Amino acid sequence: MENVINDLVGYNNLKIVQNNSYFNFSLESVILPRFCILRDNMKIMDLCTGNAPIPLILSTLTNSKIIGVEVQKEIYDLAIQSVKLNNLEDRINILNIDANKVCDMFQTDTFDLITCNPPYFKYTESSNLNDNLVKSIARHEILITIEDIIKISRKLLKNGGSFTFVHRASRLSEILMILKNNNFEVKRLRILYPKVGMDANLVLIDARKNAKSDMKVLYPLICHNEDGSYTDEVLEMFCRRKDGTEKL
Repeated sequence: MENVINDLVGYNNLKIVQNNSYFNFSLESVILPRFCILRDNMKIMDLCTGNAPIPLILSTLTNSKIIGVEVQKEIYDLAIQSVKLNNLEDRINILNIDANKVCDMFQTDTFDLITCNPPYFKYTESSNLNDNLVKSIARHEILITIEDIIKISRKLLKNGGSFTFVHRASRLSEILMILKNNNFEVKRLRILYPKVGMDANLVLIDARKNAKSDMKVLYPLICHNEDGSYTDEVLEMFCRRKDGTEKL
């Protein structure tokens, strides 16, 4: 299937290049940047950047320069096209490298913020993988695990720097233990629910390197109404009105 150019929700008329043979950007990629605590002139890295929805949205929220890291060449090419299409080459730099090797390229204690929407599912020989390898790598920990990503973030972040990410709620206990073992303290945690009355499926986590322990568990985020439409808060993140039109 050919590449297509889509609107990146309502963010300053940004466009994103996608290919349905691989995957489209997800709701998490819209919610995560809005969860970050941002200021101008930060040093930011987005691991597992995909076709760069998170760097693109971050570029509307801060003037900071952003580095995206994507290992899969097919998806990296989409990210490069998206950055060029939006004339953001001076703000966003996409690297086609294995995130496990990114520490060889940058000094330790360099970044203020690292974001990530990582592969969610553990990989074993019995894992039910998609026939499409690109999709399988994006969804399963085939090339990198959440523990790998946390260790990379520990090396690259400054003291007090934030590792802000989204993951499956079912893995929260494991993730909290890995963070603690790598000198991270969770400062803010927000739990996402598909609908009222349903179990949580995702968590947003803001963990700080070598910080004091004083976690805030924020109010829950309900993503969908009973009819399947997005809730008002999610629409606000998409810069949309209830009728689906863009806010001016």
